[in-house]
Amino acid sequence: MKTPLRSRSIARNQSGMTLIEMLVASLMSVIIVGASCSMLISAIRDQPALSKKAQNVTTARYQLERMVREIRNGVQVESASPSTVTFVARVRRVACGGAVQTNPSAEPVQCRITYNCSDKTCTRTEATPEGIAVGATTIAASGIGSTEVFCFAPSSGEDPSQCGPAENPEAATYIGVSLEVPNPEGPGLLTISDGATLRSATFGIPADSSS
Repeated sequence: MKTPLRSRSIARNQSGMTLIEMLVASLMSVIIVGASCSMLISAIRDQPALSKKAQNVTTARYQLERMVREIRNGVQVESASPSTVTFVARVRRVACGGAVQTNPSAEPVQCRITYNCSDKTCTRTEATPEGIAVGATTIAASGIGSTEVFCFAPSSGEDPSQCGPAENPEAATYIGVSLEVPNPEGPGLLTISDGATLRSATFGIPADSSS
């Protein structure tokens, strides 16, 4: 018995997916979803370390900027080592160790500033030019990985123009600062570096001149 022509036409026009095509499409969907979930899980797992790294870098840059800004107002270096530096600087205060000067027309005062780095912390001490300590000792930087923070130029190295140990502290015109902070992504440390030339060296101001 022959199939009617109308029935054969409907059968030829029917379309759909075979079982093999459905299996392939399902497998590809599983692979894509699995890869997406893996990337999402990895991003969520790495986010705390990335946030901590950004926080460490931001904090170190802020601390470094404050130290360098004060160094830039320096008049003369008095003592220098990789972990400690003492220099005379012009500061915007009513008096050494006193309140911040709010009168814009008042001249800065010269004070002796000491940065001392030990046990993962750098402290700042302020004194009069004669060396009498005034005010409280404050923390300038914390959580550092190395106490070898400062370098100087001219240095005692083969190339005196390169920042290094100071051969004669009083002749130093540049102070470099490097802060090492923990790296949450690995065992190493992140190094944030900057430095400044003493303003008296830039403009040729004598150390005992008044502002």
